[in-house]
Amino acid sequence: MKDSVLKFYDEIAEEYHLIFADWNQSIAQQAQILDQVIQSKLTHSTTSTLSLLDCSCGIGTQAIGLAKYGYNVSATDVSPDSVKRAEKEAASRGVNINFGVADFRSLDTDVRGAFDIVLSADNAIPHLLTDGDLHKAFQNIYTKLNRNGLFIATIRDYDALVKERPSTTQPRVLDKGKRIVFQVWDWAEDGKTYTTNQFIVQEMNGEWKTKHNSTPYRALLREEMNNVLRAKGFMDVEWHFPADTGYYQPMVTARKL
Repeated sequence: MKDSVLKFYDEIAEEYHLIFADWNQSIAQQAQILDQVIQSKLTHSTTSTLSLLDCSCGIGTQAIGLAKYGYNVSATDVSPDSVKRAEKEAASRGVNINFGVADFRSLDTDVRGAFDIVLSADNAIPHLLTDGDLHKAFQNIYTKLNRNGLFIATIRDYDALVKERPSTTQPRVLDKGKRIVFQVWDWAEDGKTYTTNQFIVQEMNGEWKTKHNSTPYRALLREEMNNVLRAKGFMDVEWHFPADTGYYQPMVTARKL
């Protein structure tokens, strides 16, 4: 898992914002929705600043937005180049975030302290292709949470996707036709994993250029995720869907009691 994911995110770090129609707008919108979900899951009122670990921060989309909302944010990713970009973007926006490089499966040793919230957004958890890696990651996430801490993850709706196994995403034509973003999915025969081929096609100075990167994912079903979360000791496992939250992916919350 680590080598292929590391290569994918290191290579795309400088262009990752181009996946969004408007990255700054996405930073603000996603933070607003995540904050609403977090506040709805708090079991008691608090006037203290909540600590949050974004353990798959990428270039900082969620970490930056939530830091602006007043969370005490630490942010890690397996990709050093993504973390480097996130540090630069956070500094340019005047937010203070403690960044580091860390793997899901070794957070306990890679990251100091414990947190009120651990977040993993943007379909990062399905990079864990085996049950063993999934169990190891959730055990590490559980360890990094304070008592009564909240875990939040967002992933694609694989319960729906495995039924049709789509081969492509709908191309998005952006920048008045100057940028096209889409993915081609190569499914394994058993439908349990697939490789995402990410394409960013962009017109620059009269010349069209194509950026292509690929990485594997597991088509992780909600019940599979529920079972591992509960096996690791998480309680109050709940799914929140785009129709209710306005977020672009299904979201799961779970609590460490």
